[in-house]
Amino acid sequence: MKKPFRLTVCIVGSACIAVGCASAPVVLAPVGPCSAKYEPSDPNGHLQVFSAMEAQSEGDDSVWYQHSAYVIYGPQGKRIKYVGNTIGKLDETPQTVTLPAGRYTVKARAEGYGHVLVGMPVVIEPGKTTVVHLESGWNPPPAPPGTEIVRAPSGYAVGWLAGPPILSSGQ
Repeated sequence: MKKPFRLTVCIVGSACIAVGCASAPVVLAPVGPCSAKYEPSDPNGHLQVFSAMEAQSEGDDSVWYQHSAYVIYGPQGKRIKYVGNTIGKLDETPQTVTLPAGRYTVKARAEGYGHVLVGMPVVIEPGKTTVVHLESGWNPPPAPPGTEIVRAPSGYAVGWLAGPPILSSGQ
């Protein structure tokens, strides 16, 4: 009688461990701005994250989709900002966030992966916008020589590979 019970405990325990491992976020390569775009008058940088879409609704039957919220962490893992990632109730455009130049980690939902950690780091440079695409379908435009694309494990393009380290105060 005790053997079936032990077997059940082992199977359930193994399943719990497997589920725990499966929920660990995917870590993507460092993402930075495309070096071709520059807004010289802005000392800060900007971040736009095309996170996985989520269905939204109110009391009636109308349903619309918006990019899911995400969290930005600083270099020591401290939570810097929660981003709702919407600019209007029915607008699908993700929010653009202004940040001081530096290195950040973004935890967001990605199409096909649940939560991912983007970057290690995501690089924000003065006068530039770093864009992260966590849904398939982005076709990167031709880039300057030496610019590489970061890809999700399934192959879709996520963003531009971050260049050499930047110098900034406080990051």
